[in-house]
Amino acid sequence: MYLLGERIQRDKKVRVKSPYNHHVVGELALSNKADIPRVIEIAHSGFEMLKNMPAGERAEILNKTASIITQKKEEFAKAIALECGKTINEAHGEVARATNTMKLSAVAAVKLTGETVRFDLGGQSKKMGFYTRVPLGIVLAITPFNFPLNLSCHKIGPAIAAGNAVIHKPATKTPVSGVMLAEALVAAGLPKEGISVLIGPGSILGMELVKHPAIKKISFTGSLEVGKAITEHCGMKRVTMELGSNSAVVIFKDAPLSLVAKKVRKGGYTLAGQVCISIQRVYVEQDVADEFLRELSLEVGKIVYGDPLLDSTEMGPMIDESALSKAEQFCKDAREHKGILILGGKRENAIFLPTIFHNVAEDALLIQEEVFAPIVAVNTFKTVEEAITKVNNTKYGLQAGIFTRDITKAMQCAQAIDAGGVLINESPTFRVDNMPYGGTKGSGFGREGPDFAIKEMTEEKLIIFDQL
Repeated sequence: MYLLGERIQRDKKVRVKSPYNHHVVGELALSNKADIPRVIEIAHSGFEMLKNMPAGERAEILNKTASIITQKKEEFAKAIALECGKTINEAHGEVARATNTMKLSAVAAVKLTGETVRFDLGGQSKKMGFYTRVPLGIVLAITPFNFPLNLSCHKIGPAIAAGNAVIHKPATKTPVSGVMLAEALVAAGLPKEGISVLIGPGSILGMELVKHPAIKKISFTGSLEVGKAITEHCGMKRVTMELGSNSAVVIFKDAPLSLVAKKVRKGGYTLAGQVCISIQRVYVEQDVADEFLRELSLEVGKIVYGDPLLDSTEMGPMIDESALSKAEQFCKDAREHKGILILGGKRENAIFLPTIFHNVAEDALLIQEEVFAPIVAVNTFKTVEEAITKVNNTKYGLQAGIFTRDITKAMQCAQAIDAGGVLINESPTFRVDNMPYGGTKGSGFGREGPDFAIKEMTEEKLIIFDQL
């Protein structure tokens, strides 16, 4: 728990454990519902300071925060690897992205402008006017375990850039890097009232905050089920929902299969598949299905898994026992739905082995739901229309990938696939932090990327002048 620039000390603590060996890697004070009124009061004070702070000064704070994260990159990377089980190399990559996200947020702060408005479109008018963008107030950032630093930056950076105060509720399993980020912001010059971090179960703390009338904006990344609960209880608030997915890849027979197999290896098994845009479904043209399956099996079979702190490790553990059990259930269901197990399909302690299924029925959990595990289903199609239908036949729509040299087929898929992003000759797991990122259907609404998020964290204020 972090309030007014300090880590609060309490007898009741959250013990943060390594998903790999279950060793305690950190302890932080547990927040409770009684803390919320005080935190809201602090955030109100922070908002009054930040909304009146020049945009250039807010930008400078964000740039300084990026510099502090860079200076402490080893400390941040180790904290991420220990608390969420990400490999040390993946953690270093996240730290680098987080610094970039904060720099992009600084740019968004100084770029944020309004426009002039015409009043003579219906006839002569002496009026002139413009609108500006003003901050909303208090932003509630609820972040997941899998990118505990960068996804926090994606919410907190634009919120501060716009002049809002932030209450951050990180995942209870991975709160350490979130508190470290708050410390970096205050060290960079952010008023200590501008950022608070509450740590505890989302079902208790999160829902109380969601319902509180002082909260003006909720930015949430997590499951569809929790997203639905938030929208049912939040009332009239601005909401951004970055929810689940079961991202699909379509591979046509003219694609370079060995290259695509390498991309699927990376896109399906990074962070043990615990990524919203992780590849879960692969649809390959029937004529080359056997060849592609061989290429993919060879690639996935090379994945080195184990201790996330070793440089040689490519894939670390699942986040907890519940995630492992869910992966086992998905594999059991895939077998019951005619799926042929090619690789993996079981756990070794905290590791779920990189897994491939072939020809899984389209109504199986592995096709319809989000597994959030290192499991990929490879199915086939014969026509473009069939591939599009299969990709769209789920409740999710975050990102999808198409591999082909045929521009006509690529554009047909891009236009017809119902997703927030369609990538041609690239994995749907690809993301850079300045792009508009978000989904359709059960994958949520609203967009992240500082230039886009900042607009959702402000509102237009119209000012009109008339001649007397």
